[in-house]
Amino acid sequence: MNRRLVWTLTASTALGCALAIPLPVLAQQTAQADAARQMDFAIPAQPLPAALDAFTRRTGWQLVYSSGLAAGRTSQPVAGNMTPDQALQGLLAGTGVTVRMTGPAAATLAAAPTGTDTGAAPVAVGDAGDAMVLGAITVTGASWNGIGHTEITQEDLDRKNPTSIREVFAGEPGIRVGSSVPMSQKVYVNGVEETNLNVTIDGSRQNNKIFHHNGTTLIDPVFLKAVRVDAGVAPADAGPGALAGSIAYETKDARDLLDGDGVGAFVKSVLSSNGPGVTTSLAGYGRSQGFEGLGYINYGTGRKFKAGNGDRVEGTETDLLSGLVKGAYETESGHRLQVSHERIHDEAPRPFRANTGFITGRPAWEPVVRDYSLDRQNTVLSYSHTRPTELWDPKFVLAYGRTEVETPIFVRPRPPSTVATSFPGEGETASFNGKLENRFSFGLGTVTVGTDFYRDEASYEDETFAAGEKARNNGLYAQARLEPWERLRLSFGLRGDRQTFEGTTGEDWTNSGLSHNISAELDIIPRFLTAKAGYSHSWAGIPLAENFIMNTDWNYGNGPEPVTADNWTAGLEAHYDGFTAEGRVFRTKLDDARAARFAVASANLARDVRSEGYEVGFGYGWADGFVRVKYADIDVTIDGLPADSDTGTYLATPMGQIITVGGAHTFRAWNVTVGADAEFVLDYEDVQPGNLPLEGYETVNLFAEVRLPDLSALTLRADVRNLFDATYADRATYGQEFGTVTPLYQPGRTFMLTASARF
Repeated sequence: MNRRLVWTLTASTALGCALAIPLPVLAQQTAQADAARQMDFAIPAQPLPAALDAFTRRTGWQLVYSSGLAAGRTSQPVAGNMTPDQALQGLLAGTGVTVRMTGPAAATLAAAPTGTDTGAAPVAVGDAGDAMVLGAITVTGASWNGIGHTEITQEDLDRKNPTSIREVFAGEPGIRVGSSVPMSQKVYVNGVEETNLNVTIDGSRQNNKIFHHNGTTLIDPVFLKAVRVDAGVAPADAGPGALAGSIAYETKDARDLLDGDGVGAFVKSVLSSNGPGVTTSLAGYGRSQGFEGLGYINYGTGRKFKAGNGDRVEGTETDLLSGLVKGAYETESGHRLQVSHERIHDEAPRPFRANTGFITGRPAWEPVVRDYSLDRQNTVLSYSHTRPTELWDPKFVLAYGRTEVETPIFVRPRPPSTVATSFPGEGETASFNGKLENRFSFGLGTVTVGTDFYRDEASYEDETFAAGEKARNNGLYAQARLEPWERLRLSFGLRGDRQTFEGTTGEDWTNSGLSHNISAELDIIPRFLTAKAGYSHSWAGIPLAENFIMNTDWNYGNGPEPVTADNWTAGLEAHYDGFTAEGRVFRTKLDDARAARFAVASANLARDVRSEGYEVGFGYGWADGFVRVKYADIDVTIDGLPADSDTGTYLATPMGQIITVGGAHTFRAWNVTVGADAEFVLDYEDVQPGNLPLEGYETVNLFAEVRLPDLSALTLRADVRNLFDATYADRATYGQEFGTVTPLYQPGRTFMLTASARF
């Protein structure tokens, strides 16, 4: 392992050097790429000098202008995902200032010619020596990139070509995803399971805690256009229950595939050698006079894959069907109404415990695999305004989500028979939820004020038994994002929640609590060095128990205690001429985290969870590529003892030390992109007495992609996953510390061919 680790680190370094060598040669050919790359902006209306400084700090652009030109002028707010040149146009709208591009990331500002400064404020953008006047640009959707914030963009997703949620988070050492089968994958942020975070899909709250052997939020990556994670400290407008942060998944719509009115289609097929398996996606979309429509379907089928040791892994067949439908209408004045329905269905034989390979010593009548059917669907109605004013920037969401799991329940045979009997058991969770908020903009920044609610239900039923729990919650919140000083950015918020919880016995309890947060960013050296820090206290009420362990005979006593959490984090971020360095320390502490079990006295069983550690990263980026290294060291305890994957069910998982390395480069002259990434997970020996140390592993992936724009934007790609054919299970996979458990291994060396085209 050590030799392979050294070899891979050397190869990764050589790749980074090789990718960097062509830079001088390709700089001229790729001059416009940096200006075309989209990123998130959240620059409030403020004095123009401060706004321009915020812009250059965010983008690294060089702006040349006289101090007298910017003095006395106020910028427009700019918020959302866009290219840097769009953001610059937006913040200059109405200021009477024009911009001339003098390079791929450089511009000169000047006063607009007389007669061009007309209120809605056109701005001038063009090549050096050739300025043209453009109308005002409005982009919706804001984010505050505080400490602990991770954003996976469409560009990242395209580069990763993920086939499961585990691959979506590849390269992020602090985010682990256990299991190799999508339907049983769970996400852990800094070691804390996603059920302790606020998780949304297109703004819809997810309530998916059904069966501890299944995943909680099965989603098809092919539909995603962005994923945002706030680890630990989450804002008040992220929603209720953000104990250890939040995860927000956002799916594509027609606007992401068409620049204007018209129709189009997309097809993509992925062939995997390990199984083998084939997944095919089809999409059709259109826009016309304010109307939009999108239909997307994805189907995957395949046989069991082989682990690195050459053995077939039982219960790893692919049988996946998913779909996404969206429709929207936007008026000329900016009122936008959208409805979407997203659904994913997984049905195939899985390991008897779907997140576990095998457990020795189990009764002979338990089969190795059993049929599972998992179905999750999400329907969202939303309203927004794409041309907001300072006092009117509303957002309304009304959503319903439901997840169902059905699997046979096996009953011990009665002598003299040795054959077990079975009957279907079904668990279902549902959430009806919504929010109404408005964002107010003023000179120092923005304040978002709103109210939200949820009505969550969880139930289990079979031919012998039925049980269920319910929870109702109403919340009020406000979150301010300000820049009181040109080098200081503040975000702070408060929310109050009132929850009524109903147990399996019909008893109910009502509790109320407050959550608050504060984060700050200070530019110690503008454009070069920034210090960040944050703290939050979160109140989440009483979470519903897992469906498959609910008991109508539970003794709730005075009722379960509401769960609370405290999060601390601080760090530094440095940028210089394409180089970046960042580091942060953090601690998350959950008190009275509910961990109910089936036993009568276990309805109120709760545990205290602590996750603490640090993460550092280094990188270098250029117009058409990057190299990046990240390292995380995370220690997780439950009730003061090292976490294990069984006690940590719905709570946390062991983590330890993890290193990720990645790089990619696009040779734009040939429309070719090559890249590689590697992950090194070190041995972890801080386990409870009697448990086994967790073995480390390393895995390396390579890809090459060519785009053929003249052939219906045809893209061909080849991947090699797990290059060295390692036999391993992801660190977050259940049972690796127990000698009786064979964990669910990841696939061995896999060759993938992907072809996609847009019409």
